[in-house]
Amino acid sequence: MIAQIKGKLIEKNPTDIIIDCNGVGYEIKISLNTYSSLSDSEAIKVFTKLIVREDAQILYGFYSKEEREMFNLLISVSGIGPNTAMIMLSSLIPSEVAHAIQSDDVATIQSVKGIGAKTAQRVIIDLKGKVVGFSGENENIVSTNNTNKFDALNALVSLGFDKKAAEKTLNKLNSDEKSVEELIKEALKQL
Repeated sequence: MIAQIKGKLIEKNPTDIIIDCNGVGYEIKISLNTYSSLSDSEAIKVFTKLIVREDAQILYGFYSKEEREMFNLLISVSGIGPNTAMIMLSSLIPSEVAHAIQSDDVATIQSVKGIGAKTAQRVIIDLKGKVVGFSGENENIVSTNNTNKFDALNALVSLGFDKKAAEKTLNKLNSDEKSVEELIKEALKQL
């Protein structure tokens, strides 16, 4: 996976950028929030998520790790693809999405182009307990505990465990101040 790209900004558009990294130009899809956060300086760094489809390999770029984490959460919801997630992150900053989910604000989520009532409700149901660490301070800080749980969940799913079972097991664990490795080890004992 390509987790970040640091290089020279060649081109900047509201929906994508091109970064030259050691002579290779990477085209990266971005949200409007990332577009407005990126400086016009030549040297930049963006956090990325590579999506591999049957017909394409697409890099999505984010100004912050928190925005990338919200993107990952959104695309985990049935009915939300990468393009819809980018539209959501262009309309709302991650802390606004998290607040709408926590407060069962279907109208805010439904206000995003391409999101209907059923999909908005599904987003709230699927992500309710996962966005607790997002806040508006410094745009969107995620608590270490939430990030560690999220990383542990992703690791367990990539190891082949059922996502729901892994989530349930991680939620049972006393995860305060535990590293990702400790969470995974404890979860593996219970799965």
